[in-house]
Amino acid sequence: MIFKDIWLDIKAVQERDPAARSALEVLLLYQGIHALIWHRFAHWFYNHKMLFIARLISQIARFFTLIEIHPGAQLGRGILIDHGAGVVIGETAVVGDNCTIYQGVTLGGVGTQKGKRHPTLGNNVMVGAGAKILGAFEVGDNCNIAANAVLLKPLEDNMTAAGIPAKPIKKDGVRIPSQEPQTVTVEHYCQMKERMKELEAAVARLEKELEKR
Repeated sequence: MIFKDIWLDIKAVQERDPAARSALEVLLLYQGIHALIWHRFAHWFYNHKMLFIARLISQIARFFTLIEIHPGAQLGRGILIDHGAGVVIGETAVVGDNCTIYQGVTLGGVGTQKGKRHPTLGNNVMVGAGAKILGAFEVGDNCNIAANAVLLKPLEDNMTAAGIPAKPIKKDGVRIPSQEPQTVTVEHYCQMKERMKELEAAVARLEKELEKR
């Protein structure tokens, strides 16, 4: 099972990273794959209550790859950790199948209580570089989290979220109309002032024409 998952991870890199030339190159030279290999063995020891060994493996992996995945995290198949430096995945995080995670991503918690405290990602989720997903909530299938976004609330399927804090901006690839009131800028004010002058002049002309009659 572990070796099958590793093979699917390698194939995911080949399919989704245009720089990957062969399975052998991915296996030997991609630190994201190395982190996943270390993690899958660490997770096996974690599930069998050999927690010290599991944690030791994860720390060794962190040293060599700069990617920190807690041995308790549950990772699906076909995961691509692209570049990967600075990625942190917490103990109770769950990552679905065919997800893509870029460098600097944090799947973290917001409290010190025991139990579920990290996010759950559905299948086919893309998390952009530097994004932070914090808390024990679910991100639906086929979602995209923009680079440097900070997501603090659940997302439905097929959503794209961006911003700090992150908010949905697209649904099924279609932009969601903004419900926030528009800010009046200096440019808008000047345009409105000019328009008022034009309207006042038009009213004055009409008044003069009425007086002539």
